[in-house]
Amino acid sequence: MTILSLANLKRLAMILIVTAVIAIMTGAAGSSSAPPTTGIHGSFFERVSWFGLFTAPRWLLFFTLGVIVWLLVSLYRPRAQTIRRGAESFFALPRAVTSRRWARVTLMLVALAIVIVLPKFVHESFWMYLIVEQIGVWILLALGLNVVVGFAGLLDLGFAAFYAIGAYTTAWLTGALPAPALFHHPIPTLWVIPIGILAAMVFGVLLGTPTLRLRGDYLAIVTLGFALIIDDFVETQSGVTGGGVGSSPVPHPALDLGFYHFKWGLSPTPYYYLCLVFIVVFIIVFTSLEHSRIGRAWVAIREDEVAAESVGINPLKYKVMAFAVGAASGGFGGVMSAGLVGIINPSLFTYQVSVNVLVLVIFGGMGSIWGVALGAIVIQTATSYLDNYQPWGYQINDLYMYIGALLIVMMIFRPAGLLPSRRRAREFAEAKRGDDVHTDEVLTGDQP
Repeated sequence: MTILSLANLKRLAMILIVTAVIAIMTGAAGSSSAPPTTGIHGSFFERVSWFGLFTAPRWLLFFTLGVIVWLLVSLYRPRAQTIRRGAESFFALPRAVTSRRWARVTLMLVALAIVIVLPKFVHESFWMYLIVEQIGVWILLALGLNVVVGFAGLLDLGFAAFYAIGAYTTAWLTGALPAPALFHHPIPTLWVIPIGILAAMVFGVLLGTPTLRLRGDYLAIVTLGFALIIDDFVETQSGVTGGGVGSSPVPHPALDLGFYHFKWGLSPTPYYYLCLVFIVVFIIVFTSLEHSRIGRAWVAIREDEVAAESVGINPLKYKVMAFAVGAASGGFGGVMSAGLVGIINPSLFTYQVSVNVLVLVIFGGMGSIWGVALGAIVIQTATSYLDNYQPWGYQINDLYMYIGALLIVMMIFRPAGLLPSRRRAREFAEAKRGDDVHTDEVLTGDQP
Protein backbone atom coordinates (compact mmCIF):
# COMPACT_ATOMS: atom_id res chain seq x y z
CA MET A 1 0.00 0.00 0.00
CA THR A 2 1.53 3.32 -1.09
CA ILE A 3 1.59 6.37 1.12
CA LEU A 4 -0.83 8.15 -1.26
CA SER A 5 -3.39 5.35 -1.29
CA LEU A 6 -7.06 6.15 -0.75
CA ALA A 7 -6.99 4.74 2.80
CA ASN A 8 -3.99 6.90 3.73
CA LEU A 9 -5.57 10.01 2.21
CA LYS A 10 -8.73 9.40 4.25
CA ARG A 11 -6.54 9.07 7.33
CA LEU A 12 -4.86 12.38 6.45
CA ALA A 13 -8.26 14.07 6.19
CA MET A 14 -9.31 12.76 9.63
CA ILE A 15 -6.02 13.85 11.23
CA LEU A 16 -6.33 17.34 9.73
CA ILE A 17 -9.90 17.63 11.03
CA VAL A 18 -8.70 16.65 14.52
CA THR A 19 -5.83 19.17 14.38
CA ALA A 20 -8.27 21.87 13.25
CA VAL A 21 -10.48 21.15 16.28
CA ILE A 22 -7.41 21.27 18.54
CA ALA A 23 -6.40 24.60 16.98
CA ILE A 24 -9.84 26.04 17.79
CA MET A 25 -9.86 24.66 21.35
CA THR A 26 -6.38 25.97 22.14
CA GLY A 27 -6.64 29.23 20.24
CA ALA A 28 -7.89 32.71 21.01
CA ALA A 29 -10.74 33.05 23.47
CA GLY A 30 -14.06 34.50 22.33
CA SER A 31 -15.78 37.50 23.84
CA SER A 32 -19.40 38.41 24.48
CA SER A 33 -18.77 41.90 23.06
CA ALA A 34 -17.07 40.66 19.87
CA PRO A 35 -18.55 38.87 16.83
CA PRO A 36 -19.08 35.10 17.31
CA THR A 37 -16.35 34.27 14.79
CA THR A 38 -13.63 36.24 16.62
CA GLY A 39 -12.30 33.23 18.52
CA ILE A 40 -12.27 30.99 15.44
CA HIS A 41 -10.58 33.65 13.31
CA GLY A 42 -7.89 34.18 15.95
CA SER A 43 -7.39 30.45 16.36
CA PHE A 44 -6.47 30.05 12.69
CA PHE A 45 -4.96 33.38 11.65
CA GLU A 46 -3.07 34.58 14.73
CA ARG A 47 0.61 34.72 13.79
CA VAL A 48 2.86 32.39 15.79
CA SER A 49 6.37 31.01 15.53
CA TRP A 50 6.73 28.18 13.00
CA PHE A 51 9.20 25.96 14.89
CA GLY A 52 11.34 29.02 15.64
CA LEU A 53 12.15 29.66 11.95
CA PHE A 54 9.63 32.35 11.02
CA THR A 55 6.17 33.59 11.95
CA ALA A 56 3.12 32.20 10.22
CA PRO A 57 -0.64 31.88 10.78
CA ARG A 58 -1.59 29.24 13.35
CA TRP A 59 -3.34 27.11 10.74
CA LEU A 60 -0.04 26.54 8.95
CA LEU A 61 1.63 25.34 12.15
CA PHE A 62 -1.21 22.92 12.95
CA PHE A 63 -1.40 21.79 9.31
CA THR A 64 2.32 20.96 9.47
CA LEU A 65 1.87 19.07 12.74
CA GLY A 66 -1.05 17.11 11.24
CA VAL A 67 1.00 16.13 8.19
CA ILE A 68 3.91 15.04 10.43
CA VAL A 69 1.56 12.84 12.51
CA TRP A 70 0.08 11.39 9.31
CA LEU A 71 3.52 10.55 7.94
CA LEU A 72 4.56 8.87 11.19
CA VAL A 73 1.35 6.81 11.29
CA SER A 74 1.65 5.87 7.61
CA LEU A 75 5.25 4.77 8.04
CA TYR A 76 4.54 2.94 11.30
CA ARG A 77 1.57 0.79 10.26
CA PRO A 78 3.36 -1.39 7.66
CA ARG A 79 6.25 -1.90 10.06
CA ALA A 80 4.25 -2.26 13.28
CA GLN A 81 5.22 -5.88 13.98
CA THR A 82 8.89 -5.22 13.33
CA ILE A 83 8.89 -2.14 15.57
CA ARG A 84 7.10 -4.02 18.37
CA ARG A 85 9.61 -6.86 18.20
CA GLY A 86 12.46 -4.35 18.28
CA ALA A 87 10.94 -2.59 21.29
CA GLU A 88 10.48 -5.91 23.09
CA SER A 89 14.14 -6.79 22.46
CA PHE A 90 15.27 -3.34 23.61
CA PHE A 91 13.33 -3.53 26.90
CA ALA A 92 14.05 -7.20 27.56
CA LEU A 93 17.30 -6.52 29.44
CA PRO A 94 15.91 -3.72 31.71
CA ARG A 95 12.91 -5.92 32.53
CA ALA A 96 15.15 -8.88 33.34
CA VAL A 97 17.29 -6.71 35.60
CA THR A 98 14.41 -5.01 37.42
CA SER A 99 12.73 -8.38 38.00
CA ARG A 100 15.48 -9.11 40.53
CA ARG A 101 14.91 -7.88 44.05
CA TRP A 102 18.42 -6.51 44.54
CA ALA A 103 18.08 -4.39 41.39
CA ARG A 104 14.77 -2.89 42.53
CA VAL A 105 16.18 -2.12 45.98
CA THR A 106 19.23 -0.47 44.37
CA LEU A 107 17.01 1.71 42.15
CA MET A 108 14.94 2.72 45.17
CA LEU A 109 18.06 3.70 47.14
CA VAL A 110 19.39 5.71 44.18
CA ALA A 111 16.03 7.49 43.82
CA LEU A 112 15.99 8.22 47.57
CA ALA A 113 19.53 9.63 47.41
CA ILE A 114 18.54 11.90 44.52
CA VAL A 115 15.51 13.34 46.30
CA ILE A 116 17.53 13.84 49.51
CA VAL A 117 20.16 15.98 47.77
CA LEU A 118 17.67 17.73 45.44
CA PRO A 119 17.40 20.93 47.58
CA LYS A 120 21.16 21.43 47.09
CA PHE A 121 20.54 21.99 43.38
CA VAL A 122 17.30 24.03 43.61
CA HIS A 123 18.43 27.46 44.75
CA GLU A 124 15.18 29.40 44.34
CA SER A 125 12.70 29.25 47.23
CA PHE A 126 9.83 29.67 44.76
CA TRP A 127 10.61 26.37 43.05
CA MET A 128 11.24 24.57 46.34
CA TYR A 129 7.84 25.80 47.49
CA LEU A 130 6.25 24.41 44.31
CA ILE A 131 8.05 21.08 44.76
CA VAL A 132 6.56 20.68 48.24
CA GLU A 133 3.11 22.17 47.68
CA GLN A 134 2.46 21.00 44.11
CA ILE A 135 4.36 17.70 44.03
CA GLY A 136 5.05 16.43 47.55
CA VAL A 137 1.54 17.03 48.90
CA TRP A 138 -0.05 15.65 45.73
CA ILE A 139 2.05 12.50 45.96
CA LEU A 140 0.57 11.99 49.44
CA LEU A 141 -2.96 12.49 48.11
CA ALA A 142 -2.36 10.13 45.18
CA LEU A 143 -0.93 7.43 47.45
CA GLY A 144 -4.01 7.63 49.69
CA LEU A 145 -6.52 7.52 46.84
CA ASN A 146 -4.59 4.64 45.27
CA VAL A 147 -5.45 2.50 48.29
CA VAL A 148 -9.16 3.18 47.77
CA VAL A 149 -9.32 3.09 43.96
CA GLY A 150 -6.29 1.00 43.01
CA PHE A 151 -6.26 -1.64 45.75
CA ALA A 152 -9.93 -1.96 46.71
CA GLY A 153 -11.52 -0.83 43.42
CA LEU A 154 -13.81 1.77 45.05
CA LEU A 155 -14.52 4.87 42.95
CA ASP A 156 -14.08 7.80 45.33
CA LEU A 157 -14.89 11.23 43.86
CA GLY A 158 -14.66 13.06 47.16
CA PHE A 159 -11.12 12.49 48.36
CA ALA A 160 -10.54 16.23 48.67
CA ALA A 161 -12.79 16.10 51.76
CA PHE A 162 -10.10 14.22 53.76
CA TYR A 163 -7.53 16.74 52.53
CA ALA A 164 -9.74 19.54 53.87
CA ILE A 165 -10.35 17.74 57.17
CA GLY A 166 -6.60 17.44 57.81
CA ALA A 167 -6.02 21.11 57.00
CA TYR A 168 -8.92 22.52 58.99
CA THR A 169 -8.17 20.24 61.95
CA THR A 170 -4.68 21.74 61.99
CA ALA A 171 -5.99 25.30 61.77
CA TRP A 172 -8.54 24.64 64.53
CA LEU A 173 -6.18 23.00 67.01
CA THR A 174 -3.49 25.65 66.50
CA GLY A 175 -5.97 28.48 67.12
CA ALA A 176 -6.05 29.82 63.55
CA LEU A 177 -9.85 29.53 63.15
CA PRO A 178 -12.59 31.74 64.63
CA ALA A 179 -13.74 28.70 66.61
CA PRO A 180 -11.65 28.40 69.79
CA ALA A 181 -9.06 25.64 69.94
CA LEU A 182 -9.74 22.46 71.85
CA PHE A 183 -10.00 23.27 75.59
CA HIS A 184 -9.10 26.87 74.57
CA HIS A 185 -5.46 25.81 74.46
CA PRO A 186 -3.73 25.84 71.05
CA ILE A 187 -1.50 22.88 70.26
CA PRO A 188 1.90 23.22 68.53
CA THR A 189 1.54 22.55 64.81
CA LEU A 190 4.01 19.64 64.78
CA TRP A 191 2.00 17.73 67.39
CA VAL A 192 -1.19 18.16 65.38
CA ILE A 193 0.12 15.75 62.72
CA PRO A 194 -1.09 12.52 64.41
CA ILE A 195 -4.38 14.20 65.38
CA GLY A 196 -4.98 15.41 61.80
CA ILE A 197 -4.28 11.93 60.44
CA LEU A 198 -6.56 10.36 63.05
CA ALA A 199 -9.35 12.86 62.33
CA ALA A 200 -9.25 12.02 58.62
CA MET A 201 -9.32 8.28 59.41
CA VAL A 202 -12.30 8.73 61.74
CA PHE A 203 -14.22 10.57 59.03
CA GLY A 204 -13.24 7.82 56.61
CA VAL A 205 -14.83 5.26 58.92
CA LEU A 206 -17.91 7.44 59.51
CA LEU A 207 -18.39 7.87 55.77
CA GLY A 208 -17.58 4.31 54.86
CA THR A 209 -19.66 2.41 57.40
CA PRO A 210 -23.11 3.49 56.10
CA THR A 211 -22.21 4.06 52.44
CA LEU A 212 -19.83 1.27 51.41
CA ARG A 213 -22.71 -1.16 51.08
CA LEU A 214 -23.27 0.68 47.80
CA ARG A 215 -21.32 -0.13 44.66
CA GLY A 216 -20.19 1.47 41.42
CA ASP A 217 -21.83 4.71 40.38
CA TYR A 218 -23.94 4.91 43.56
CA LEU A 219 -20.82 4.90 45.73
CA ALA A 220 -19.18 7.53 43.51
CA ILE A 221 -22.22 9.81 43.88
CA VAL A 222 -22.24 9.41 47.68
CA THR A 223 -18.54 10.24 48.00
CA LEU A 224 -19.03 13.26 45.74
CA GLY A 225 -21.90 14.39 47.96
CA PHE A 226 -19.69 14.03 51.06
CA ALA A 227 -17.02 16.25 49.48
CA LEU A 228 -19.61 18.86 48.52
CA ILE A 229 -21.01 18.85 52.07
CA ILE A 230 -17.55 19.46 53.55
CA ASP A 231 -16.83 22.15 50.95
CA ASP A 232 -20.14 23.91 51.63
CA PHE A 233 -19.63 23.71 55.40
CA VAL A 234 -16.17 25.30 55.40
CA GLU A 235 -17.32 28.00 52.97
CA THR A 236 -20.52 29.06 54.74
CA GLN A 237 -19.71 28.66 58.44
CA SER A 238 -17.76 31.89 58.84
CA GLY A 239 -17.96 31.80 62.62
CA VAL A 240 -16.34 28.37 62.73
CA THR A 241 -14.04 28.02 59.73
CA GLY A 242 -13.57 31.59 58.60
CA GLY A 243 -15.74 31.04 55.52
CA GLY A 244 -14.48 32.20 52.16
CA VAL A 245 -11.95 34.54 53.78
CA GLY A 246 -10.12 31.60 55.29
CA SER A 247 -8.18 31.09 58.47
CA SER A 248 -5.68 33.23 60.30
CA PRO A 249 -2.02 32.32 59.71
CA VAL A 250 -1.28 28.81 60.97
CA PRO A 251 1.84 28.83 63.18
CA HIS A 252 4.94 27.27 61.68
CA PRO A 253 5.84 23.88 63.19
CA ALA A 254 8.52 23.85 65.85
CA LEU A 255 10.43 21.00 67.51
CA ASP A 256 11.60 21.49 71.09
CA LEU A 257 13.27 18.51 72.76
CA GLY A 258 14.99 20.51 75.48
CA PHE A 259 18.48 19.83 74.15
CA TYR A 260 17.49 20.53 70.54
CA HIS A 261 15.35 23.32 69.08
CA PHE A 262 14.25 23.72 65.48
CA LYS A 263 11.52 25.84 63.89
CA TRP A 264 10.13 25.55 60.38
CA GLY A 265 10.13 29.11 59.07
CA LEU A 266 9.46 30.70 55.71
CA SER A 267 11.97 28.50 53.90
CA PRO A 268 10.23 25.54 52.20
CA THR A 269 13.28 23.25 52.49
CA PRO A 270 12.48 21.94 56.01
CA TYR A 271 8.92 21.24 54.86
CA TYR A 272 10.40 19.32 51.92
CA TYR A 273 12.27 16.96 54.23
CA LEU A 274 9.29 16.59 56.57
CA CYS A 275 7.08 15.72 53.60
CA LEU A 276 9.73 13.32 52.25
CA VAL A 277 9.91 11.44 55.55
CA PHE A 278 6.16 10.88 55.59
CA ILE A 279 6.05 9.93 51.90
CA VAL A 280 8.63 7.21 52.62
CA VAL A 281 6.66 6.08 55.69
CA PHE A 282 3.38 5.87 53.77
CA ILE A 283 5.06 4.02 50.87
CA ILE A 284 6.48 1.45 53.31
CA VAL A 285 3.14 1.04 55.12
CA PHE A 286 1.06 0.80 51.94
CA THR A 287 3.54 -1.65 50.35
CA SER A 288 3.36 -3.85 53.44
CA LEU A 289 -0.44 -3.72 53.37
CA GLU A 290 -0.52 -4.52 49.65
CA HIS A 291 1.35 -7.78 50.18
CA SER A 292 -0.47 -8.70 53.39
CA ARG A 293 -3.71 -10.59 53.92
CA ILE A 294 -5.53 -7.25 53.96
CA GLY A 295 -4.11 -6.29 50.57
CA ARG A 296 -5.10 -9.61 49.04
CA ALA A 297 -8.61 -9.16 50.43
CA TRP A 298 -8.80 -5.72 48.78
CA VAL A 299 -7.75 -7.19 45.44
CA ALA A 300 -10.32 -9.98 45.75
CA ILE A 301 -13.06 -7.42 46.45
CA ARG A 302 -11.91 -5.31 43.51
CA GLU A 303 -12.03 -8.27 41.11
CA ASP A 304 -15.31 -9.85 42.26
CA GLU A 305 -17.00 -8.84 45.50
CA VAL A 306 -19.50 -11.71 45.43
CA ALA A 307 -16.75 -14.28 44.95
CA ALA A 308 -14.68 -12.67 47.71
CA GLU A 309 -17.62 -12.84 50.11
CA SER A 310 -18.22 -16.48 49.20
CA VAL A 311 -14.73 -17.43 50.44
CA GLY A 312 -15.20 -15.71 53.80
CA ILE A 313 -14.02 -12.14 53.16
CA ASN A 314 -16.17 -9.46 54.83
CA PRO A 315 -16.46 -6.80 52.08
CA LEU A 316 -17.76 -4.00 54.32
CA LYS A 317 -14.97 -4.48 56.84
CA TYR A 318 -12.19 -4.29 54.29
CA LYS A 319 -13.82 -1.46 52.32
CA VAL A 320 -14.06 0.69 55.46
CA MET A 321 -10.46 -0.22 56.24
CA ALA A 322 -9.41 0.96 52.77
CA PHE A 323 -11.24 4.26 53.24
CA ALA A 324 -9.63 4.83 56.63
CA VAL A 325 -6.11 3.92 55.49
CA GLY A 326 -6.37 6.05 52.36
CA ALA A 327 -7.79 8.97 54.33
CA ALA A 328 -4.71 8.92 56.61
CA SER A 329 -2.46 10.00 53.75
CA GLY A 330 -4.96 12.62 52.60
CA GLY A 331 -5.25 13.98 56.14
CA PHE A 332 -1.50 14.40 56.45
CA GLY A 333 -1.48 16.17 53.10
CA GLY A 334 -3.91 18.67 54.61
CA VAL A 335 -1.69 19.14 57.67
CA MET A 336 1.29 19.80 55.40
CA SER A 337 -0.61 22.33 53.30
CA ALA A 338 -1.85 24.17 56.39
CA GLY A 339 1.66 24.46 57.81
CA LEU A 340 3.25 25.43 54.49
CA VAL A 341 0.62 27.73 52.97
CA GLY A 342 -0.26 29.29 56.33
CA ILE A 343 -3.72 30.61 55.42
CA ILE A 344 -6.22 28.03 54.21
CA ASN A 345 -9.54 28.68 52.51
CA PRO A 346 -12.19 26.61 50.67
CA SER A 347 -10.63 27.27 47.24
CA LEU A 348 -7.86 24.79 48.12
CA PHE A 349 -10.30 21.88 48.51
CA THR A 350 -12.71 22.09 45.59
CA TYR A 351 -14.16 19.19 43.61
CA GLN A 352 -11.44 19.70 40.98
CA VAL A 353 -8.89 18.55 43.57
CA SER A 354 -10.57 15.14 43.79
CA VAL A 355 -10.68 14.86 40.00
CA ASN A 356 -7.03 15.84 39.69
CA VAL A 357 -5.92 13.27 42.28
CA LEU A 358 -7.92 10.59 40.47
CA VAL A 359 -6.17 11.57 37.24
CA LEU A 360 -2.78 11.09 38.93
CA VAL A 361 -3.77 7.59 40.03
CA ILE A 362 -5.08 6.58 36.60
CA PHE A 363 -2.13 8.12 34.76
CA GLY A 364 0.50 6.55 37.02
CA GLY A 365 -1.16 3.14 37.21
CA MET A 366 -3.99 2.11 39.51
CA GLY A 367 -2.73 -0.24 42.20
CA SER A 368 0.92 0.72 41.63
CA ILE A 369 2.42 2.65 44.53
CA TRP A 370 5.50 3.73 42.57
CA GLY A 371 3.34 4.36 39.52
CA VAL A 372 1.04 6.89 41.21
CA ALA A 373 4.05 8.63 42.78
CA LEU A 374 5.65 8.90 39.32
CA GLY A 375 2.34 10.07 37.84
CA ALA A 376 2.07 12.81 40.45
CA ILE A 377 5.63 13.96 39.75
CA VAL A 378 5.14 14.03 35.96
CA ILE A 379 1.72 15.72 35.81
CA GLN A 380 2.25 18.17 38.67
CA THR A 381 5.65 19.21 37.33
CA ALA A 382 4.14 19.79 33.88
CA THR A 383 1.14 21.74 35.19
CA SER A 384 3.34 23.89 37.47
CA TYR A 385 5.59 24.72 34.52
CA LEU A 386 2.62 25.59 32.29
CA ASP A 387 0.98 27.75 34.96
CA ASN A 388 4.13 29.77 35.61
CA TYR A 389 5.54 30.12 32.10
CA GLN A 390 2.43 29.70 29.90
CA PRO A 391 4.39 28.80 26.73
CA TRP A 392 2.98 28.65 23.18
CA GLY A 393 -0.04 30.75 24.10
CA TYR A 394 -1.15 28.30 26.80
CA GLN A 395 -4.23 29.42 28.75
CA ILE A 396 -4.68 28.32 32.35
CA ASN A 397 -8.40 27.65 31.83
CA ASP A 398 -7.50 24.97 29.27
CA LEU A 399 -5.66 22.78 31.79
CA TYR A 400 -8.37 20.14 32.22
CA MET A 401 -8.85 19.96 28.46
CA TYR A 402 -5.22 18.91 28.09
CA ILE A 403 -5.45 16.51 31.04
CA GLY A 404 -8.56 14.91 29.52
CA ALA A 405 -6.78 14.50 26.18
CA LEU A 406 -3.81 12.96 27.97
CA LEU A 407 -6.07 10.44 29.71
CA ILE A 408 -7.69 9.48 26.40
CA VAL A 409 -4.27 8.85 24.88
CA MET A 410 -3.24 6.81 27.93
CA MET A 411 -6.39 4.69 27.81
CA ILE A 412 -5.73 3.91 24.13
CA PHE A 413 -2.00 3.19 24.21
CA ARG A 414 -1.22 2.28 27.83
CA PRO A 415 -4.41 1.49 29.77
CA ALA A 416 -2.52 -0.02 32.71
CA GLY A 417 -0.83 3.31 33.43
CA LEU A 418 2.62 4.80 33.17
CA LEU A 419 4.18 2.32 35.62
CA PRO A 420 1.63 -0.44 36.30
CA SER A 421 1.87 -2.93 39.12
CA ARG A 422 3.02 -6.40 38.12
CA ARG A 423 -0.36 -7.88 39.01
CA ARG A 424 -2.32 -5.39 36.93
CA ALA A 425 0.10 -5.65 34.01
CA ARG A 426 -0.40 -9.43 34.07
CA GLU A 427 -4.17 -9.00 34.16
CA PHE A 428 -4.09 -6.72 31.11
CA ALA A 429 -1.82 -9.12 29.26
CA GLU A 430 -4.12 -12.06 30.00
CA ALA A 431 -7.19 -10.04 29.05
CA LYS A 432 -5.54 -9.19 25.72
CA ARG A 433 -4.94 -12.90 25.12
CA GLY A 434 -8.52 -13.68 26.08
CA ASP A 435 -7.53 -15.58 29.21
CA ASP A 436 -9.16 -15.31 32.61
CA VAL A 437 -7.27 -14.24 35.70
CA HIS A 438 -7.01 -17.25 37.96
CA THR A 439 -8.84 -16.85 41.24
CA ASP A 440 -6.05 -18.39 43.28
CA GLU A 441 -3.55 -15.83 41.89
CA VAL A 442 -5.86 -12.95 42.80
CA LEU A 443 -6.45 -14.19 46.33
CA THR A 444 -2.89 -15.21 47.12
CA GLY A 445 -0.91 -12.77 44.98
CA ASP A 446 1.20 -15.66 43.63
CA GLN A 447 3.13 -14.85 40.48
CA PRO A 448 3.66 -17.39 37.68
